[in-house]
Amino acid sequence: MALATKTELNPEVKAERILCVIADDHELVRYGVRRLLEDTNDFVVVGEASDAAQALKCTLEHRPDLVLLEIGMPGMSSFEAARLIGEHCPSARIVYLTMREDKEHVRRAMHSGASGYLLKDAPMPLLLGALRDVGRGERAWSQRIVHLLRQEAPRRERAAHVAMRRNNLTAREQEVMRLLAEGRTVRLVAAELGVSVKTVEAHKFNLMRKLDIHNKAQLVTAAIRRKILPAPVPM
Repeated sequence: MALATKTELNPEVKAERILCVIADDHELVRYGVRRLLEDTNDFVVVGEASDAAQALKCTLEHRPDLVLLEIGMPGMSSFEAARLIGEHCPSARIVYLTMREDKEHVRRAMHSGASGYLLKDAPMPLLLGALRDVGRGERAWSQRIVHLLRQEAPRRERAAHVAMRRNNLTAREQEVMRLLAEGRTVRLVAAELGVSVKTVEAHKFNLMRKLDIHNKAQLVTAAIRRKILPAPVPM
């Protein structure tokens, strides 16, 4: 539903106000957000949409400054619409205005290039202030979302540390891996390297733990994948 276009606005108003598209599958929500925005001197609502596909079309038509997107509208994904908006109308900033605050939706919102993730139950002054910040080129995230991201940060760091640890074999572990993958027993590997059987068993345990492998076949496959062992030549 188009409400106004840039060409219909007074040039002085265009320079001062933030042009918005509101996309939500609930008409009452759209009405409330439109009233909230238009009761200020900062915003002009140039279009409304009831799904993400309409939001994309409306954005391409009116070239707004802000696009307010609900998550989970029927049809096209809001995240896909945001990606396409960023590709075809990069000056439009995406703000997700939603009640969804789970980490998966927040993660997808961040990856879609959003400038904001705001919850609908935010106090009106804070919501308007956040939208003004985004209109000025800043980013805005509801406090509960910021708290969620802070909780997730240590988990992501631990996961990255584990992944890095798994991917980094020492030179001796790579050597033990190669010899075992070639078919030598632990005792033969120990004799060839001039170390104790217990030392080889410790290296074997560490490399299998790092790479999360549990048997000889997986060890051979991992050695080939990491180019520690040459791939077999097809016959």
